[in-house]
Amino acid sequence: MIAKQLTVFLQNEPGRLEELTRVLEQEKINISALSIAETEEYGIVRMIVSHPEQAEEKLKEEHFSVKTTQVIGVEVPDEPGTLHHILKLWAEKGINVEYMYGYSNCGAARLIMKVSDPEKATEILASENLWSTVGWNAKDCIM
Repeated sequence: MIAKQLTVFLQNEPGRLEELTRVLEQEKINISALSIAETEEYGIVRMIVSHPEQAEEKLKEEHFSVKTTQVIGVEVPDEPGTLHHILKLWAEKGINVEYMYGYSNCGAARLIMKVSDPEKATEILASENLWSTVGWNAKDCIM
């Protein structure tokens, strides 16, 4: 699944992340995936949200620095070598992975990946029957 990811640049100070989540809560926008990287002065928040266009608009109204990026969201078997196999296929076809984040439980790994060519990357996964978009809201699995 190709998804829109929001990237928000925040000052690395108490309360700034709370302000971000307040805007989303007020708009009833749900966060499905979240990653935070930080430097001494700034944090980079990457999020998959329920309504990315609305979230981007409202965050910009509140003076947040926001950018939208296309990423791939996949669910793959949580087995040794699965990620290596995917990365090998992509490398052979010239697809670069810029970053990724995710987690695994209940036998599946859920990954968000920023790649150089999302359409080509998903075509490769589909042709190899390596992925699924099922399970993002798995109610039977507890972390």
